[in-house]
Amino acid sequence: MTRQILVGCDPEVFVKKNGVFVSAHGLIPGNKVEPHKVDGGAVQVDGMALEFNIDPANSQQQFVKSVQQVFAIMRSMCPEYEIVATPVADFSLDYIASQPIEARELGCDPDYDAYTGAANIKPNVNLPMRTASGHVHLGWGNGFDVNSEEHDNACRLSAKQMDVFLGLPSLFYDDDQRRRSMYGNPGCYRRKPYGVEYRTLSNAWLRNENLMAWVYRAATTGMQRLMSGEFLFEKYDNVPEIIKNSDKKAAEKIIKAENLEVCFG
Repeated sequence: MTRQILVGCDPEVFVKKNGVFVSAHGLIPGNKVEPHKVDGGAVQVDGMALEFNIDPANSQQQFVKSVQQVFAIMRSMCPEYEIVATPVADFSLDYIASQPIEARELGCDPDYDAYTGAANIKPNVNLPMRTASGHVHLGWGNGFDVNSEEHDNACRLSAKQMDVFLGLPSLFYDDDQRRRSMYGNPGCYRRKPYGVEYRTLSNAWLRNENLMAWVYRAATTGMQRLMSGEFLFEKYDNVPEIIKNSDKKAAEKIIKAENLEVCFG
């Protein structure tokens, strides 16, 4: 009997005004401490970007519907702006410096490297750009102690498995490497009381319904195979390097060998 996996997400997106990227600070209600609840999830401002999250989904249909629904609600709250799902937005340093401190902050809470267990280095805030992610949340229980070694080990295994099922295939629809200079290293994760947050993907999978559906399928398939004892990441010690370098040829070899699903967008 397989264990049910719940899948959620909290993608970030940028806004444009008259074709130019602008800060989303103050554009909608909600923040990291108090997200603004909407039907199917919540929305908030995250630095100079917007962010939304969905209620945990137990089916592909529910996941896609919730993503589309909450994303549409967010767009309706900013009718005079274009909402853009792109991994990187360029801003001048002067423009960034003009923002309130809460809009300029990056990486307030640490995330971790599944391969070393160490906290990732905080990103450089003094760059003329900002990045947007498409984090995937995986739940297999409730009430886990996020400070326990046992749960941390489970999260690290899950993040490394997701590098194989999500990280490698993502190179075929998103080869942006600028974002990875700040965020989204292989095996990037946070411990959660219900499971793990996998933080390697950008927001590029928001671009169409096929990619949204693929994220759900790949995530649940990878977790089910992990829970049945298939630790695919143990077979390939070069997965982190492949993702960092966006090495599609090397990724394709593993994908074909393991018959993994790829979505090209």
